[in-house]
Amino acid sequence: MLGFIIRSILTLSSLFLTVYLFATGYWGWGITMILPTVILGFSFFRNENMILALNQMRLGNTEKAKYYIDRITAPQFLPKKQHAYVIFLKAVLNTQELGFAKSEQMLRKAISMGLRTSQDNAVARMHLAGICVQTGRRQEASALLAEAKKMDTSGAMREQITMMQKQLQGAPSKNQMRMAQMMGGRKKMPRR
Repeated sequence: MLGFIIRSILTLSSLFLTVYLFATGYWGWGITMILPTVILGFSFFRNENMILALNQMRLGNTEKAKYYIDRITAPQFLPKKQHAYVIFLKAVLNTQELGFAKSEQMLRKAISMGLRTSQDNAVARMHLAGICVQTGRRQEASALLAEAKKMDTSGAMREQITMMQKQLQGAPSKNQMRMAQMMGGRKKMPRR
């Protein structure tokens, strides 16, 4: 919130200075001040930590991406699409810490808020399918994988989707998982 206030003050003062320079006849300095004013105004629509986190995710550096995403303290003040991306990245990067239920809830919220590209929608659905496989919901997982396959227009995730579909065939159902828990888990047979 403090960063938002500081950014607002800087943007308004830069805008005031630009208008003042044009009004007093200092056209050269006024034109020069247009660039900082535009950059500060653009920062309201694109959060710098979000841009850095997405870049680190594309490079494959998840630790730095997690660092940049955790620096965003109040995502509810961001535009709706960026708020969806913050929730999406937090769910993907912190699945181990959050647990499957919380991560699934966050992914569903991000999808409902709307992710910008079809590729990101496909990744979100693939992660949801992975969570469904882990919790024993095979039908829902296969439906999510089918949606992810449709949304993957570039074909970049084709191998991962087919690999998950193969794993889905061997995954236990929810009923099988419940039976294994009731029986005390899988018993190991002694070697002879």
